[in-house]
Amino acid sequence: MSLKNHFQMMADYNQSMNSQIYGAAGHLSAEELAEDRQAYFGSILGTLNHILVGDTIWLKRFATHPSSRTSLREISVLPNPDSLDQILFNDFAALTEHRVWLDSQIIHWIDTLTEADLDSVLSYRSTKGVPANKRFSSVILHFFNHQTHHRGQVSTLLSQAGRDVGVTDLLIRIPEEDHF
Repeated sequence: MSLKNHFQMMADYNQSMNSQIYGAAGHLSAEELAEDRQAYFGSILGTLNHILVGDTIWLKRFATHPSSRTSLREISVLPNPDSLDQILFNDFAALTEHRVWLDSQIIHWIDTLTEADLDSVLSYRSTKGVPANKRFSSVILHFFNHQTHHRGQVSTLLSQAGRDVGVTDLLIRIPEEDHF
């Protein structure tokens, strides 16, 4: 399986897991979603917003890469988040709508990348302004890993709130292979 195929699988997995997480969270009241649960980003709503903030920051960086300028054009015009804990959406319905839109943008973007794109270097600045030059495929891997990390936190918070997210292991997305 090519690196691009792995990233396509990750984009599909990302969309599916976000759907599961948002589906479980959608059964909670606005008060339950915003309740401070002593998590790193406070609440379920705060953590879901942080994932969006991180996605926006990274996708805007990716949009500066020549291979991604066209496919991420709509992302590039989004406002830059002010902080990693910024609440972009207080309203869960609006948050969900934006998440669904963003996941479709991610899938489309990954589909446009080539193996040569993935092997190139992305130059960007951190949120503190520090310049970096990293292999494009490596920062894309970090992008998906960041989402998975924080979805795990949300899964725990939802479980504590009495909501089951279901199976979240990536293993369920890895296809069976013929044994030789």
